[in-house]
Amino acid sequence: MAVLRISHFAPTTIVYFLLLSSSYPIFALNITSLLSTYPDLSDFANLLTATAVDGDLIHRTSLTLLAVPNSFLRASDLAHRSSASSLADVIRYHVLLQYLSWPDIRQIPAAGKLITTLYQTTGRATNDFGSVNITRNPANGVVSVHSPASYSPSNATILSLIKTLPYNVSIFTVNSLLVPNGFDLMASESRPPLGLNITRTLIDGHNFNVAASMLMASGVVEEFEADEAGAGITMFVPTDDAFADLSTTERLQSLPADKKAVVLKFHVLHSYYTMGSLESIVNPVQPTLATEEMGAESFTLNISRVNGSVAIDSGIVQASVTQTVFDQNPVAIFGVSKVLLPREVFGNNPIATTRPTPNNGATGTAQPPDISLSPENSPGSYTPPSRMSSAPGFREELRSEAQINRGQRFILACALCCIGLYVVV
Repeated sequence: MAVLRISHFAPTTIVYFLLLSSSYPIFALNITSLLSTYPDLSDFANLLTATAVDGDLIHRTSLTLLAVPNSFLRASDLAHRSSASSLADVIRYHVLLQYLSWPDIRQIPAAGKLITTLYQTTGRATNDFGSVNITRNPANGVVSVHSPASYSPSNATILSLIKTLPYNVSIFTVNSLLVPNGFDLMASESRPPLGLNITRTLIDGHNFNVAASMLMASGVVEEFEADEAGAGITMFVPTDDAFADLSTTERLQSLPADKKAVVLKFHVLHSYYTMGSLESIVNPVQPTLATEEMGAESFTLNISRVNGSVAIDSGIVQASVTQTVFDQNPVAIFGVSKVLLPREVFGNNPIATTRPTPNNGATGTAQPPDISLSPENSPGSYTPPSRMSSAPGFREELRSEAQINRGQRFILACALCCIGLYVVV
């Protein structure tokens, strides 16, 4: 009689294989959770949450955090005399956009190493003063962090490495809160209160006079300011040079008023996004205020990161974000290098900008010309998005995490079956 024999090695090998295959990439970084096991960093963790900088880090990898222990943080009055938005930028200055291990720190040359911080990506830093210079004293091994500016009064010493997730996140403690060179801790208090006067903000920006004039003339600026409530807005405003660079075939100024208004709405997202959120955006195709008016799948922007900058593709032109004009929840205004020309207006097959109504025939008015639209682009198929809709990628993350959990349960079940079989045999 044949006897089924299973090598003791086989189930063990299968179990190890299944357990190792259950590892999945990290989809979201919860930096405050990593800090929660260190009571002496509770104040710094609270600052990350209060300034919403922890949200900027959710989808980032390959970074180094310089955390300030409670004893050093409480000895400084910077956290108490700074405005909220200024303090947020100070905290962003402690997030280095490069993973550094302890061996990496020890190998830093005496001349130093320049590393970009999260603050530099906001566009509010002067020159490269949003970066830090890390130096190591070869005599005593002391590692210092300071501004790249000469004779900067703000500097800190790295104390220890407390946490590392190899090649993704490392957390070092430092003995002082760092402040970017030339940074005015109270500057943001002069920003206009919300509801924000958008045209005044653009005029004060000195390079957005054409855009400000068009917004006022079209009347859409009042709609934009009304949309500041709820999910907020993000505006991509072309510079005066961008309007000057338009070719003669792109007759934006000669468009009818309704088309011009749609083009202006095409430059606005109906949600508030920081620069960090745009850099790590999960869903690149984003609806605009023009989408809400004209129908789903139309008048969308494709947002991505190209060569270290945020790129915005309209379907006809690709522009880059050149500066942050204003960023205070719930309104963000970014300068862009080109006028965003929608293909629905400037493409080979432009569509009408007046949506048909069901009673056009009943009133005796002339029917608009027939327009060939795909079913998904049909105006009747559009359902306006909820003001309380999730941020980009949130639903996709939930679906991804659910799939991962199901996969892990399946793998664990297989592993248990193998163990059971091993015990029985």
